[in-house]
Amino acid sequence: MSPRRSYDQFCSAARALDLVGDRWTLLIVRELLAGPRRYTDLHADLPGVSTDVLASRLKDMERDGLTTRRRLPPPAAAYVYELTRRGGELLAVIQALGSWGESELGERRPTDAVRAHWFALPLLRALDGEGLVEVRLGEGDFHLYAGAEDGPVYGDGPAPREPDARLLLDMGTCTALARGELDLADAVRSGRVTVTGDGALAKGLRDA
Repeated sequence: MSPRRSYDQFCSAARALDLVGDRWTLLIVRELLAGPRRYTDLHADLPGVSTDVLASRLKDMERDGLTTRRRLPPPAAAYVYELTRRGGELLAVIQALGSWGESELGERRPTDAVRAHWFALPLLRALDGEGLVEVRLGEGDFHLYAGAEDGPVYGDGPAPREPDARLLLDMGTCTALARGELDLADAVRSGRVTVTGDGALAKGLRDA
């Protein structure tokens, strides 16, 4: 485990960056906002990170109280990493960074990796209300827990139970939403997003 580096400044922003300012740390948090993840899953969804750096960051985050590691019971018998309550509070930080960075997203570059669930947090920012939302993209499905106060805020694949709303949209629409170029309510009204479901979230989106 590497020794903790510090800016040695008596400032709360500097103290925060002592913990999360290293390259990859906040992106690891982004992945763990989906709930417990195995090391191999994290590595697969963080293209570009080396195994040594990922292992080092996870150890540092555990030391600093942002994550914990536990062993799943048989037959899985694998270790998973998950955010602590303190680590989960970084959702607000990542959402603020995502909102600030919308104008920087631009067009996808040939070298840019993409995962469908990376659009979960922009869509979560666009949703008003509480409930389980399933999102269907051609590139993959994921689900969101709008208004969740603890636990996972999104996950890969279809919703684990009947969702309050289902959203069907294409990657172009999802990208426009992530860039802040398109409002979700406008996208629904124009037919670029199809909403199904009987929950309050679905009805609210259709009536907006």
